[in-house]
Amino acid sequence: MGNTPTREEAMALFLAHNHQENLLKHALAVEAALRHFALLLGEDEEKWGIIGLCHDLDYERYPDQHCKMTKVMLEEAGWPEDWVRGVMAHGWKLCTDVEPSLPMEKVIYTVDELTGLIMAAALMRPSRSLMDLELKSVKKKWKDKAFAAGVSREIIQEGADMMGMPIDEVISETILGLRKAAEALGLGG
Repeated sequence: MGNTPTREEAMALFLAHNHQENLLKHALAVEAALRHFALLLGEDEEKWGIIGLCHDLDYERYPDQHCKMTKVMLEEAGWPEDWVRGVMAHGWKLCTDVEPSLPMEKVIYTVDELTGLIMAAALMRPSRSLMDLELKSVKKKWKDKAFAAGVSREIIQEGADMMGMPIDEVISETILGLRKAAEALGLGG
């Protein structure tokens, strides 16, 4: 069964394994996006946010064993099985065989990549802010395959399809979610 971690416990766990600012910002971005989608879909905002925060728990120390070591770390920390599964679903086809089936799993699979594209697009704005970033700017960057080339548009599109939501809506809602964490992400303008 496992214990449900608090956000403070999850943050302490994350910071015990990660020291790079970019990894923390990515974790905070995915957390913010998941919290936003949880509210939008009438789901458990705290659970979704904590799972988003710790989804890349092992990435700094074990990039070659990504997700495998996260699973071990979360199990050792006593996380509930469904929370661990939620974290594992973000790496489907990349480093796990956990196919997203629940709403949260589909969202984390989608926004893990999408948050990177949106944050990169915000950095290109004169304001360097999420607060005035609009869908059309992200869509323009989406089409430019050289921009944020490491971001898989295919995974984002596949995730949006799994979510049953048009890609434009997924992008717009993710922007709104990230705005709630804009200051922590250094993208408040």
